[in-house]
Amino acid sequence: MTDLYEHIVVDHAGSYVTITMNRPARRNALSAEHLRELRHAFRAAGQTDAAGIVLAGNGPVFSAGHDFADVADADFDAVRRLLQLCTELMQTIQSVPQVVIARVHALATAAGCQLVASCDLAVAADTAGFAAPGGKGGWFCHTPMVAIARNVGRKRAMEIALTGDVIDARTAAEWGLVNAAVPAEELEKATLELLERATRGSRASKALGKQALYAQLDRPERDAYTYAIEVMAAASQTPPAREGMSAFLEKRPAEWPA
Repeated sequence: MTDLYEHIVVDHAGSYVTITMNRPARRNALSAEHLRELRHAFRAAGQTDAAGIVLAGNGPVFSAGHDFADVADADFDAVRRLLQLCTELMQTIQSVPQVVIARVHALATAAGCQLVASCDLAVAADTAGFAAPGGKGGWFCHTPMVAIARNVGRKRAMEIALTGDVIDARTAAEWGLVNAAVPAEELEKATLELLERATRGSRASKALGKQALYAQLDRPERDAYTYAIEVMAAASQTPPAREGMSAFLEKRPAEWPA
């Protein structure tokens, strides 16, 4: 089944939903309407029984980031609204219960790189590259670096932000921006394999785990443990946890509740 949008294509196949950016002539630049469509598509997919969501792009570029046609003559309030909309999309990606994986076939820059960094997982083709190019221009990539910096170490984040240089897929994998870099012809297979491994087990347990992991990541260690203890103790009382423990003790395959 395919949903109808102007700037994206949404396909439902089996246990997964694939959301594909489809503005190749504009290098999948994130106009306001494109951002709204992506936000709507992720929210809609989040309400389905899909196990995972793939974010992809059509054309020669994965995404070139914000569409400067929206920004060049915009006033402060208009740009602020655009950045808030973009932030809502990034937060939606992390708030949906499904595993979200980026399938990056080509260059991802600025807010396009922010999209990759905001996904739970990412696999890149060896033809891909990543950059926050504002560092060598006039409009620094402040908001993209929020997500990027949370994927790579501080010094790597500074290098990406200050130089604006493109890093290749293998470097992106070494720095932690993506999970793996693979030959371009193996991208779809490698993405699917990782998604299949990441969606094994109870969907309800995984959804809770994803939310709790994001919630504790930026807390001080002591606070993170305090939070995680409460969540994990509560989760131990849920049907998926009880079934998983029983299956382990009884040496049988688990039968996950819906």
